[in-house]
Amino acid sequence: MKAVVLAAGEGQRLRPLTLTRPKHMIQIGGKPLLEHVLVALREAGVKEVLMVVHYKAEKIKEYFGDGSKIGMEIEYLHQKEIKGTANAFSLAEKHVEEDFLALYGDLLITAKTVQSALNLHRKSKPAATLTTLHVEHPEYYGIIKVEGGRVAEIVEKPSPDVAEGKPINAGIYVFTPAIFEAIGRTEASPRGEQEITDSIRTLIEDRRKVVAASLSAEDWLDVGKPWDLLDANTRVLTKMKPEVLGRVEEDAHLLGSVFVGEGARIRSGAYIEGPVYIGEDSDIGPNCYIRPCTSVGRKVRIGNGCEVKNSILMDGVHIGHLSYLGDSVIGEACNLGAGTISANFRFDNGSVKMQVKGEVVDSGRAKLGVIMGDNVKTGVGALFMPGVKVGCNSWIGPNLVVKRDVPSDTIIILKQQFEQRSH
Repeated sequence: MKAVVLAAGEGQRLRPLTLTRPKHMIQIGGKPLLEHVLVALREAGVKEVLMVVHYKAEKIKEYFGDGSKIGMEIEYLHQKEIKGTANAFSLAEKHVEEDFLALYGDLLITAKTVQSALNLHRKSKPAATLTTLHVEHPEYYGIIKVEGGRVAEIVEKPSPDVAEGKPINAGIYVFTPAIFEAIGRTEASPRGEQEITDSIRTLIEDRRKVVAASLSAEDWLDVGKPWDLLDANTRVLTKMKPEVLGRVEEDAHLLGSVFVGEGARIRSGAYIEGPVYIGEDSDIGPNCYIRPCTSVGRKVRIGNGCEVKNSILMDGVHIGHLSYLGDSVIGEACNLGAGTISANFRFDNGSVKMQVKGEVVDSGRAKLGVIMGDNVKTGVGALFMPGVKVGCNSWIGPNLVVKRDVPSDTIIILKQQFEQRSH
């Protein structure tokens, strides 16, 4: 069975990280999010993938190529304009002749989730199979109502009282070719897009059989907001196979599940508590502390006396000595001056809030640090308050306290004032 994977969107809620890459290519545990999706498909027995791409498609194609590097066959379908999920899935019509798997490429899933959908579809032989699960805030998603073993209704973005206790649409489907006829009858939504949920409603209204497989929340995660990256990173690292391929000097200590890539160097006095991933050719220490759930990319330098906790450091990051990063995501090629600090905890013990697409959103997290785009530079002693975002290519001068978001291509310096002494 073929799979159609949607990887066309930009991911505006994940800015500034998505200003330079599609959200599907953000690295988690040393691999792009999309690679984790494809590996789950492969482990479930799916070997052929139709990948729908648009935003910065060249980055996806350059990394995955024809799919042979991960043991799959990948064919790319270009969505010329972002016109909705139904429009995206419709691109596969000329490429599939039988039932096919369909899913969003920004989900962290396991092979178990895929197999649950496929098993129910083969058993029930419906026109479409959906997947559902229970989450803490179902009102942020579409909810599914099931009656007599069939999906009776899909309600998008319901009010909290309507959504309470209801399972959500998990975004993993198995369709028969009948879905294409339904898509052809699907009108644009108020935001001007064809939604696949409206096409499924058409099948239901036509009295076609639509069923839903129930998933476990442990096997599914929607990676839509910056802090979701940290949750996804934790899940990936806790399942990671430990291995040391690089050089670990005497008096460096590795505890628990730690992966050290080829060419990496762990200097004397480094203390690393797993799960931790250290990428190829990275240089760690001496005398630094890498705490659990940290993912370090390739060619990263972490200097003397640094502490990094529950964070994602992308390729080429340089962290000067005596710095602290906690619960943060740092984009590629950032250079942090000595003594750079990310504050990650509020004085009032409240959850950290962050600007997402122009709105202040409660992350629900007690600890959340800084989110940096690519190529950010900080001076000595720069300090970032909880939940701050810094855009790509920005420079933050020394001894600054950054209390609000910094746009891309911005220079911020502490202005000095001089007063002439009188004689």
